[in-house]
Amino acid sequence: MHALRYSALILCLAGCGTQPASSPQPRMFVRTDQASGTNALLIAVSPVNDNVAWVSGSLGTWARTLDGGTTWQAGRVPGADSLQFRDVHAIDATTAYLLSIGNGPASRIYKTTNGGTSWTLQFTNQDPQGFYDCFDFWDARRGIAIGDAIDGAIQMLTTTDGGTTWTKVSAHRLPAAQAGEGSFAASGLCVETGEDGRAWIVMSNPERGRLLHTRDYGATWAIDTLPITTRDGVGPQAVSFRDSRNGLVLGGGYNSQPTDVLAAISRDGGATWTPRARPPQRRGIWGGVFVPGTNRPIIVAVGPDGIAVSRDEAATWMQLDTFNYWSVGFSSPRAGWAVGMNGRITRLRF
Repeated sequence: MHALRYSALILCLAGCGTQPASSPQPRMFVRTDQASGTNALLIAVSPVNDNVAWVSGSLGTWARTLDGGTTWQAGRVPGADSLQFRDVHAIDATTAYLLSIGNGPASRIYKTTNGGTSWTLQFTNQDPQGFYDCFDFWDARRGIAIGDAIDGAIQMLTTTDGGTTWTKVSAHRLPAAQAGEGSFAASGLCVETGEDGRAWIVMSNPERGRLLHTRDYGATWAIDTLPITTRDGVGPQAVSFRDSRNGLVLGGGYNSQPTDVLAAISRDGGATWTPRARPPQRRGIWGGVFVPGTNRPIIVAVGPDGIAVSRDEAATWMQLDTFNYWSVGFSSPRAGWAVGMNGRITRLRF
C-alpha cells in the first residue's frame, strides 16, 4: 500500500472499538479466544494444518502454535523491532517466511527453518520508492511478492529456490500499471496462489480496482477491472479462490460508505466479476477467505469492526462480533484463526 494510504489506515485503526456484538452466531459455529503471548498488533495468519499455524505483526513479531492454539510461542526477529510483518507464509511446523512493509529497505523478506529460533534475511528492497505489500507461495520453492507500482511499472518478485534468490520481474512481462497503483498491505491476502500455476492479485488506485491473474506461474498475466468501490484509502483488500474458477474479492477502508460495493464473486477464474451484498462491518473488510473443505461455500470476512460470515457466496451476511481484526485463515472447517489488535487471536470452527 502507498505510504499515504497506509498511514491513514493506521490512524483510524488505532482507536477502533472492541465491544462484542449481540447478533446470533450461525448454527454449529464455535469461536474461542486464545492467548497469543504478545500485545503487538497481529496482521497476518498462515495455517499449515489443524494444529500448526503461524502469525505475524508489528514490532518485528511472529508467533507459532503446534497444538491448535492451546499454546502460542511468540517472538521477535532480531534487529527487526521497528518492522511491521504484514504477511507470513508457513511451509510446515519449522519453516516459514515473513514479509515486512515500508518504503525502501523497510520492505524485507525473512525465512526460518528451525521454528523461529533464528531467521535469515533473504531480501531487502534497495529502491527508495519501493514498497512491497504481500506474498504467497505455490509450494516450498516457488513464491511471488507484489509491491506498489513505480513510474508506471508493476513491482513483482519471484523465487524458484525457496527464497534463496528473489528476482524482480521485468516490466515488459507485466501489464502497465495505473497511476499511483498499489495493493493494500492490510492482511497478507492481496495475493493468492492456486493449483497448476494460478495466482490472483488485487490492486487499485483511487479511481479503479483491478485483478492481475496468471495460469502459468507468472510467465504471462491478464488483468481485469473489479466492481469494488475505490477511493483514497478504500479499495480491494483481499482475494480468495475456493477452486480454479470460483473466487471472491473483498474491499474496505477507513473511508468506506454504506453504499460502497465491497464484495464481488467470479465463476470463471477471475475474468469477470459480479457485485454482491456489502458486508455489515462499517469500515468494510481487511481480510476474507473461503473456508476450505466445506460442502457448501462459507466465507469468513474480518475487519476493524468484527467478523462476518456468509453461507451463500456473499449474497447475505451475519456478523459474529465487533472486535478489531486484520486477517483470517483456515486449514479446514475445524480450524481457522482471526488475528488483530493487542495480540488478539480467535480460533474459529464450523
